[in-house]
This record gives sequence, C-alpha cells and structure tokens, in this order.
Amino acid sequence: MTPRWDVLADGVYARRYPDWDLTIGLVVGDGACLVIDTRADAEQGAELANAVREVTPHPWTVALTHDHFDHAFGVSAFLPCEVWAHENCHRELAARDKPDLALPDRLLTDRAELDIGGRRVGLAHFGPAHSDNDVVVHVPDASVVFAGDLVEFSPPGSFTAESFGTDTTLSGWPAAIDGVLALGAEIILPGHGPTVDRDFLLAQKEILDRLITLDSALRAGEVDAAAAIAASPVAEDVTRAALRLG
Repeated sequence: MTPRWDVLADGVYARRYPDWDLTIGLVVGDGACLVIDTRADAEQGAELANAVREVTPHPWTVALTHDHFDHAFGVSAFLPCEVWAHENCHRELAARDKPDLALPDRLLTDRAELDIGGRRVGLAHFGPAHSDNDVVVHVPDASVVFAGDLVEFSPPGSFTAESFGTDTTLSGWPAAIDGVLALGAEIILPGHGPTVDRDFLLAQKEILDRLITLDSALRAGEVDAAAAIAASPVAEDVTRAALRLG
C-alpha cells in the first residue's frame, strides 16, 4: 500500500499507511487545518507533516484519538501548535517517561468544539471503551466522523487480539459506539482501515454485546473458559484478549 490522500468530502481527507493499516485524517478550512493523529514516532510524524503540506499550506491544529503509540507518538513533528486530546490521554502519555514525547496541551473531559478556518469540528469522548481516553472527531458539514480505534476494522468486520488491551473497558464499548452512531455521520473512519458505514458499527456492537454476555457468564461461574471460547463470535485469540483469559 502506497500512502495517499483520499478525498472523503470537500476539504476532508484520509491517508492510510501500510504500518498497522493506520488511517490518518485531515480537515482543511479557510486558512487553517486539523490533523487527526500523528503516527508512531517523530520520523513518521515528519513524513505526515510533509504530506499535509502537499494538500495545504495552512497552519495546523492536531487532535489525538487516543494515547496508543501508533496514533500519538508523532506529535513533536507538528509543534508548535495546539494539540487536543482527552485529559486521560495526557496522563497516559506523561506516564510513558519518554522525554522526547510531546504532550497534548488542550484537554477535554467530554466534548469540545473547534473552529477550523470557519468549519465547526466537534470532539467527543463517550466513556472508557477501547481505551479510557478515546476521542472521536466529527465534521458535521461533511457528515464524516474519524472514530479512532472505537471502530476496529479487521476483515470480515471483526476485531483482533490487539483491539483489547489492559486499558480496554469491554462493558463500556457498546455505549461508545452508540455515541458515534448518534452523530448521524454517513462516512465513518476507523483508526485502521477504510471507511465504513452505520451497519458496520451495528455489527461490531452486536459482537461486543455477545462478548460482554460471555464475560458476565464466565465471571459468574456459569461457563468455563473453554465453553466461552466455543460460544464466542470471534476467534480464540481475540476471545482470550477480550475476556482476559491469558
């Protein structure tokens, strides 16, 4: 896969990278732009910054969808600028104890609204899910949402074991998907992979609901690990990660 900018709507772009099939967002307004996620390190961030300059010369603001390295470790290449993220994202990045890691300086708890060159762009946190600091970026005039890893693309529309980390709150994830759906966007960008639609999110929510039911039954002693794995809608390694079976 050769990275390129795909036009999603007027002034709204996505760029996919072969590393982890990462998807980056860009929103261009009148005299300003917003970069959504920054890749995995300063070198990759610099590549992205140069790629943004292929599209627009406007000064940028950065928004981070969450603290995981592949999304948030390239910030230094964009400084000085405003960097928006959830307050827990700042906490998690500061705890990495990496002196060269740039931290966000504009923090939200639930919601924030940005003016990107006359375009209204909303940032929203719908509670702990994939991480405890997931933020979605909504561009209402284009009916586009950059959902970060709240939406996990892995053919045929399932999850990977890496979707469920020690910082994942399985029980909160369906409600976060409901939050994304409530925005009413027609185009939804996962943190990895191509655009998806509302039906894709509904299918992911159904998988999560089934995993939550299995997790509850497992914790209550109603099923054992083998039975939970057998009844799971996803592969064994994904089930083990989601249900924290080791």
